[in-house]
Formats: sequence, C-alpha cells, structure tokens
Amino acid sequence: MPILSALGGVHHLRLTVTDLDRSRAFYTEVLGFGVAAESPGSPDDPAIRADREALYGGVVLANENLVLGLRPVADKADRFESERVGLDHLSFQLGSMARLREAQERLDATEVVHGTIRDLPAFGIAILSVDDPHGIHLELTAALE
Repeated sequence: MPILSALGGVHHLRLTVTDLDRSRAFYTEVLGFGVAAESPGSPDDPAIRADREALYGGVVLANENLVLGLRPVADKADRFESERVGLDHLSFQLGSMARLREAQERLDATEVVHGTIRDLPAFGIAILSVDDPHGIHLELTAALE
C-alpha cells in the first residue's frame, strides 16, 4: 500500500527563472496566464529574494486550471537542462485538436521557439513542443480525434 494514496491533480507549479519580466511576458502573452499576485519588492533585493512571504521577488500566475509561480532567483547566466535531475518538461492540455492546430498557427506568427504537431497514437494524444524564454521544455497536448 502506498504511503499517500489520495493525491489529486497538481495544485501549483513554481519555476525558477533568471529574468522575471521576460518570463512573465511569455506566460501571459503566449500561454494566456493572468497575474494573480506579485511580490511587493524587487527581485534584485537579496532580502526579498529569500522571503517566501514576498514571493521571493516573483509573481504568481493563474489560468482557470493551474497556478504557476515564477521565482527569479537563478543566476543570470544559468539555463535549463532537461537532462539533469529535476524537471524534464511540463505539458499543458488543450481541449481539442482544433485548439492545438490553432495554437501552432498562432505560434508560427511569432518568434517563439516551437516544433510541429506530432501524433503519439500509443498515448492517444498529439503534442506541440514549445520552449519558454529560459529553454524550459513545454508541451501543448490534445487528445487525438
């Protein structure tokens, strides 16, 4: 029997970033999150960067299904590495293949790094890969029709 057996969905995620403004713009303008809360202080202030109550100088974003925090405490030269221990990628579910195709068309009109839609029939889904400004790998996912 597992130690914890009644886990539900993911409550929230927090990503460590180097550039808060660039990340906020990506997650609000590209992925449609809204700002739910912001730090009252500057992420450049070491006291704020270490203060959980001040959101570590970051921002909390939300959409109808997910709360996503951005914590700007990484060294400015640091970059995401999916091959290291920790996060490999995040996958956001879209409601339909039509919405996934629309997302690809809209991304094609931007400079956002992204792939093409790939069907994964063994899993019953299609994915569209997208990289955030820090190179964090994201997927937009829809059930195959």
